[in-house]
Amino acid sequence: MRASQRMLLSLAFFSLPIWSDSQQPDYGPPIKLSEARMVMKAAEDVASAQNWRVAIAILDSGCNLVLLQKMDNTHLAGSRIAQDKAYTACAFRISTAKAQQTLAEGQDGLRYLQLNAMTAVEGGLPLLRNNQLIGAIGVSGVTSQQDGIIAQAGADTLR
Repeated sequence: MRASQRMLLSLAFFSLPIWSDSQQPDYGPPIKLSEARMVMKAAEDVASAQNWRVAIAILDSGCNLVLLQKMDNTHLAGSRIAQDKAYTACAFRISTAKAQQTLAEGQDGLRYLQLNAMTAVEGGLPLLRNNQLIGAIGVSGVTSQQDGIIAQAGADTLR
């Protein structure tokens, strides 16, 4: 195969949609600080009850940091990873668990390996109000499944 054919094939592969727009919420107004504090408290309460040391990041709908909290003795990378998970959930409007599953399935999911700022590890969720994305939460510090449980507890406060 000639280089020009490989390049065209590569461009076609990476231009395929990752998910359909019907699966994604619209971007909405940014989360209010009072709401972000409620989300943070609910997430922190679950982590504290299990004695899980984590970092929790809350972003607004523009993917800007609103709140960041690192519990005592959380691993040093936790703050950055929590923000990365929240950014993925916000920017791509997808849970990081879904991104992780899609990547693990291979085939078209392997495109995630080429995306800047994609963290395909459970623990990040879009925050929704009236089916609009108002922000995102990211958690890091324990297993990715446990991070996901904590993130879900925070996200559930907005329902």
